[in-house]
Amino acid sequence: MTHPIQQRLQALGITLPPLATPAAAYVPFVRTGHLVFVSGHIARKDGKPWVGQLGAAIGTEEGKLAARTIAIDLLGTLQAAVGDLARVKRIVKVMSLVNSTPGFTEQHLVTNGCSELLVEVFGKDVGAHARSAFGVAQIPLGACVEIELIAEVE
Repeated sequence: MTHPIQQRLQALGITLPPLATPAAAYVPFVRTGHLVFVSGHIARKDGKPWVGQLGAAIGTEEGKLAARTIAIDLLGTLQAAVGDLARVKRIVKVMSLVNSTPGFTEQHLVTNGCSELLVEVFGKDVGAHARSAFGVAQIPLGACVEIELIAEVE
């Protein structure tokens, strides 16, 4: 029988990607005790960095879509870390970095793209999380958004 999380992913038309190779000197995740720290993932579009700055070339709705695509990649890494997303007891924290102009103030709305998908997949009791969203001057490879997460697992 398919687990409810897998059913939700299928209903949303989401196939989780395989574990990506880090682009620098770090590991994709670290597990310590019952916590998994998933390294920051940048937004990708058509397999390449989703480049741009919020408030300039990219608007809030497109940024929100970029954050949603990151959530899918984060879930792929989390699945690789624990073997089965059914082992996730809680998404604890999400931290989002939004490549934005000095006047852009909707980083929180961009980050909703990730947060909302996590709740859709895990439900409110497991998927709702603490969160920070920051505007930054630049992200590696010119990406528009980077997000990391911490999860509690069995």
